[in-house]
Amino acid sequence: MATRGVGPITQDWEPVVLRKQKPKSSDLKSSKVVNNALRTGGPIETVKKHDAGTNKKTSSSAGPVVYARKLDETTEPAAFERVGTEVRAAIQKARLEKKMSQAELAKQINERVQVVQEYESGKAVPNQAVLAKMERVLGVKLRGKGK
Repeated sequence: MATRGVGPITQDWEPVVLRKQKPKSSDLKSSKVVNNALRTGGPIETVKKHDAGTNKKTSSSAGPVVYARKLDETTEPAAFERVGTEVRAAIQKARLEKKMSQAELAKQINERVQVVQEYESGKAVPNQAVLAKMERVLGVKLRGKGK
């Protein structure tokens, strides 16, 4: 156990000095602070940002400008491949032979009704997984050479 010395109790720590916080950069940019610095002769720094407020990224050092739209058009086809007429007719025919509605087919393949509607109308982009589920439920070949 620690023992105390004999005599008066004294403080042995340093005094704490509280100061104001440093001003934030947004506070330094306000017109009130800038005008006050101009009046008193304080230091003011003005920096013009390159291409500030424009949506163009043109620079002679950066080389020629490449537009993203033009790049996309050259590398990708303009339209996606849609479901063919023979596939959509086969889906519709097999569904009607099994006396199923579009909603029942959608429920059995765990897809939304809208997906089945898009496949039957030819608006859908073919997805092999969805076609495989439809083949299994309807018992019809929808993919490959033996469609």
